Amino acid sequence: MVKIQKKSEVQPIDGDQKIKLVNMGHILEVMAMEKLPDGDFGITKIDKDRYMINDTGEVLEYNHTENRKENIDSLRKTFKQLRYLINYNFQGNPNELAFTITYGEHVTDPERLYKDFERFMKRIRYKYKDVDYLNVVEPMGSGRWHCHCLLKFNSMKKTYILNTEVREMWGQGHVTVKAIRQNVDNMGAYLSAYLGDIELTDENIKQVYESGGNIVVKEAEVDGKKKKFIKGGRLHMYPTGMRIYRKSQGIKEPPVDWLYFDEVKKIVGSATPNYSKTIDILDENDEILNSITYYQYNLKRGEYQR
Repeated sequence: MVKIQKKSEVQPIDGDQKIKLVNMGHILEVMAMEKLPDGDFGITKIDKDRYMINDTGEVLEYNHTENRKENIDSLRKTFKQLRYLINYNFQGNPNELAFTITYGEHVTDPERLYKDFERFMKRIRYKYKDVDYLNVVEPMGSGRWHCHCLLKFNSMKKTYILNTEVREMWGQGHVTVKAIRQNVDNMGAYLSAYLGDIELTDENIKQVYESGGNIVVKEAEVDGKKKKFIKGGRLHMYPTGMRIYRKSQGIKEPPVDWLYFDEVKKIVGSATPNYSKTIDILDENDEILNSITYYQYNLKRGEYQR
């Protein structure tokens, strides 16, 4: 079992160092590894049970673990991928909306949730035609499912839909409809900020401790009121292996390139990272397997944060 440890100092990246670049438009994320993999980087998923190592062609089987910690670590990676998708596909344009849809009854069956949402989208598309979506499912404190859904109405320049209309098409409970804010320069971070977190209560603290999680509390303002949340406190509620988001074909993955850091500096010009960190990946004996440095550039910002 590997462990991740954040360094107190961010390691610099040399200009001739090969890096991975995720390009989300005005947001660029750089990943520099001390030890690079050989050959063509990464793996290719074949199906839910098998994957291929790109540089060797070797086909291996996934380890479908029931280990709660490994499941939560996988969920954190999924949320990171989700932020990539949001930043690349949503800019707060007038034809983009955010729906939150909830059940009026206590529904905890993921399969029913998927089928109900599929019917809901058929009704949306019947009326509004060309619509793309990114749908994220989340358990409430009681375990009942609800959805956070971002939609692009591609055949419209501007979209306005009443809550009552969406509630009728959903037909399963309460809904809220909001425009996506145009003045947010990191849409992925803004819209996914509280996914996985849960409001601080005595009962929730007990559940997180019993699941083996750490208690990290953060304060945030929600609808004008300050509330406290357990960071990641909702993650233990997801069943192992569950797909926590689904997307339509029009929602694209951001392009990923391997290039030298000097080439990135030509792209960002005089901009400095707005976020950076270095982590060590350790084995069970605390020996360092690799060190990874992340830089994130937000070309709409001028300040540096760490």
